[in-house]
Amino acid sequence: MTQGIVVGVDGTEQARAAAEWAAEEAVLRGTGVHLVHAHEPWPDSVAHWATRESEEQWAEDLLARTADALRERHPGLSLTTRSLPSGPVPGLVAAGDEGDLLVLGSRALGGVAGYVVGSVGLTVAGAVERPVVLVRALGDASPRGSVVVGIDAREPADAVLGFAFEEAARRRTGVNVVHAQQLPPYAVLGPAVVPDIRPTVAPEIERSLEDVLEPWRTKFPDVTATTRVVIGSAGLALVRAAGDAGLVVVGRRTRRSVLGAHIGSVAHAVLHHSRAPVVLVPHD
Repeated sequence: MTQGIVVGVDGTEQARAAAEWAAEEAVLRGTGVHLVHAHEPWPDSVAHWATRESEEQWAEDLLARTADALRERHPGLSLTTRSLPSGPVPGLVAAGDEGDLLVLGSRALGGVAGYVVGSVGLTVAGAVERPVVLVRALGDASPRGSVVVGIDAREPADAVLGFAFEEAARRRTGVNVVHAQQLPPYAVLGPAVVPDIRPTVAPEIERSLEDVLEPWRTKFPDVTATTRVVIGSAGLALVRAAGDAGLVVVGRRTRRSVLGAHIGSVAHAVLHHSRAPVVLVPHD
């Protein structure tokens, strides 16, 4: 059995925002929230016994305060807590794989639109086999905004589209499906060199998107799905589409490179600049 929605907390404003988002999502799903704090293990040394004890007590107090605050705002919400001394990355990855969804906070860039995902968050997001949500502190995204999802019309991932439609159904909102088409270099040189093929590319892709969405529209008749074909950068297109979104859904391939797990350039761009919470959905 899974543990519902798992949230990593560390006492920061970003983690508190992530916990609140997770609680609201749990209410929509009718499930519970599991709060975890993962910290570096202390060495087995008598000289560190006082520090180790105070760190463990601080973690327990943090988890208790976070849980109490969520219970106050969401009466009846099922909450559990756990302190993990196995280190942030291995601890969060293990905890995330035991849940349906892992939620983490992200550091804001002050007055600049967007946020920075720390090295721990990026590493964990690239390794967990469950969907991972990155949440901004004080994000100004509308919780009732549409669900924006980026897909490749040529290789649509059912896991990504399924997550987007299910979330839209829970939130009683629509799905905005975005496909970004990168043209070959010669195609952007203009008619002085070769015929401009851009006017013919978008309609063809739109027809492909409609075919891809047909079974999802049938399965979720109450969810309005719109499509948008953009010529250019997929990351930039999704960031722009996410301006008034309530949630952004991006796929992450589970295949590992020689450098290990990673989230991909498109997901990386969206995570750093989207105002809305971003969900990374693993798929083959």
